Amino acid sequence: MNAKRILALLTLLLCLGFIGNAWAVEEGNKRKGKYTYRKVYSECNARGGVASPKPVLDPDAHTQAEWDKIFADKKFDAFGCKEEWGKLSEVDLKDIHSYLRDFAADSPTPAKCK
Repeated sequence: MNAKRILALLTLLLCLGFIGNAWAVEEGNKRKGKYTYRKVYSECNARGGVASPKPVLDPDAHTQAEWDKIFADKKFDAFGCKEEWGKLSEVDLKDIHSYLRDFAADSPTPAKCK
């Protein structure tokens, strides 16, 4: 193979890799996720489950990979408010996951809940 063919093949493989990564994480609505995430803690606070309506974990508490694992395993114990988390639909969870992942510690724009 000549150098041009090898370069073209490597470029194609690189592009396919990026496309695969983009499809690997099914995106939710991060704006709705932010609202829903805060709403969970407001409701939990209203029933006396937590002392503050502010979420326990900020998005930058974990990396994107860590958020992916938490939501893949559905291990929400660290969040507290088990009653409220148990009521969330798959769409709500996907939205919250998108919000937390997009603003994770290793994202281009890490964020804290305000």
